[in-house]
Amino acid sequence: MTFTQSCTYQSKALMEGQLVTVKKMKLGSQGLEVSSQGLGCMGMSAFYGPPKPEPDMIDLIRHAVSRGITFLDTSDMYGPYTNETLLGKALTSDELIREKAQLGTKFGVIFDGSKAVVKGEPCYVRAACEGSLKRLQVDCIDLYYQHRVDANVPIEVTMGELKKLVEEGKIKYVGLSEASASTIRRAHAVHPITAVQLEWSLWTRDVEEEIVPTCRKFGIGIVPYSPLGKGFLSYGQKMMETLQDGDYRKHNPRFRGENLEHNKGVFEKVNEIARRKGCTASQLALAWVHHQGSDVCPIPGTTKIDNLEQNIGALSVKLTHEEMSELESLASEDNVKGDRYGTNHLSITWKYTETPPLSSWKSH
Repeated sequence: MTFTQSCTYQSKALMEGQLVTVKKMKLGSQGLEVSSQGLGCMGMSAFYGPPKPEPDMIDLIRHAVSRGITFLDTSDMYGPYTNETLLGKALTSDELIREKAQLGTKFGVIFDGSKAVVKGEPCYVRAACEGSLKRLQVDCIDLYYQHRVDANVPIEVTMGELKKLVEEGKIKYVGLSEASASTIRRAHAVHPITAVQLEWSLWTRDVEEEIVPTCRKFGIGIVPYSPLGKGFLSYGQKMMETLQDGDYRKHNPRFRGENLEHNKGVFEKVNEIARRKGCTASQLALAWVHHQGSDVCPIPGTTKIDNLEQNIGALSVKLTHEEMSELESLASEDNVKGDRYGTNHLSITWKYTETPPLSSWKSH
């Protein structure tokens, strides 16, 4: 093998993640240690078209853990319930997987027909936790998030029940997802919040002004979901050609009409920088998230081992300050068209949800 062939081989191997070691990191300040990149499992069972074949997904989870991707993310609303059941089967298929894995799941959203209803009452919190423990086939959940904030229940009330579950040994650490800065502060005053899950990527950056600084003030870990823009920062407009029936992205405002036509230009520019760097667009976008700080652990989802390996390869992509600035100027909030969710989802995003004061609950 010539020197040139060797370099080409090594570059290809890095892009596929083959030469990359996934390190551990501290998530939050309460002692939770996770892999520096996680695996979002939602798309295996829900929202991105029909559920994928269970044996294939169990093989993918086992492969991820064997490669060092041990932080696994799910929720009882994925399916609903079927994604947790899938992970439960994967965890029990090999005793080493449960031994190595850090399991994060969520509660707080149920479906009334096609409408999502957010719940945070203490009795519901406890029942949801018991259900997740059973489906996951574990005695204790490593990280238990409130998936969405209930605007009818003071966050102190929900957190009070979560604190009891920690004391009973049913969960180790508590998290929030899509929570405002004020909700995070109020929750953290009741019981330490270990991590906040939020949407953060090159083209979703509104959390940088207030949410991220609030997390850092209190030593709370940051877990970005959809760090690849729900797949768009991996494939651009071509993604739309492969979406199956039942994939909710078909109705996402950013992927429709004039918004899509505009946003494909953002992807093309990101992809051009990736070509110069010798990596894929998805690796470049994911590397940008990793470069946000040592307290950040993104959880890109995938249903394919090849994509998992590419995501691991992002850990080896190093960006200069100049490259970070160039990327941010291309994909700034002003340059991206369309809301990240449709209007029917606004009530379950952090910008539009605050919980009532505790005094209102005490007066019931």
